Amino acid sequence: MMDNRFATALVIACVLSLISTIYLAASIGTDFWYEYCNSSPPDNNSEIKVIWDDFKGEDEKSYTEALFRWNGTIGLWRRCITFFETSYWFNSRESEMVTSCVSFSLSDQFMEKYKDPGNHNSGSDLNRTYLWRLQFLLPFVSLGLMCFGALIGVCACACRSLYPAIATGVLHFLAGLCTLGSVGCYVAGIELLHQKLSPPEGVQGQFGWSFCLACVSAPLQFMAAALFIWAARTNRKEFTLLKAYRVA
Repeated sequence: MMDNRFATALVIACVLSLISTIYLAASIGTDFWYEYCNSSPPDNNSEIKVIWDDFKGEDEKSYTEALFRWNGTIGLWRRCITFFETSYWFNSRESEMVTSCVSFSLSDQFMEKYKDPGNHNSGSDLNRTYLWRLQFLLPFVSLGLMCFGALIGVCACACRSLYPAIATGVLHFLAGLCTLGSVGCYVAGIELLHQKLSPPEGVQGQFGWSFCLACVSAPLQFMAAALFIWAARTNRKEFTLLKAYRVA
């Protein structure tokens, strides 16, 4: 029979694991890892088509400059810009805010980054190239580890054994490291990009709420891992002592 302390620890660990999974999945699927705010965005609608054509392209310099100018946001999968679009409704001219997004293809995620963004003859920037790839891959590795840990937990419940929870805790710890690594890679990649393409005057950049969700997810994974491992090891130790006492 399981002690109430261990049962409580497992319930709390499962809740933390579920919350961290939701947070991490939400951060992967949203576009607000980094946000640019231009205090005076261009109001010339004739430029929108030209900017949009550049924004849809694969050239890093072109779409980054568009992000600067048009209050852009960027995530792991997509980049978006927000601009005023003039519409005509019952002969009245109105401007409304429109957000348009472009998804990164799988080939874009593994594309080389150059020392001079936009100049393919400047040579490959290995630091930014591998940081970009890791920030994209590590969150999925983290989710995979947590799902595998949950599967082990279900098997442990079916076998009525608490000891496999150690493996669940270890997998959650590794998932937390992957999430933390993804956050670190993203921060380093943004800083290196801004060293080469500095935002113009009047444009401010900040990390968005999607990035914050990933930051919160990592410590939740570590706390869940600690509870899983503590409950499994302590319960196993007490069971061994009780068994030895009965034998004696």
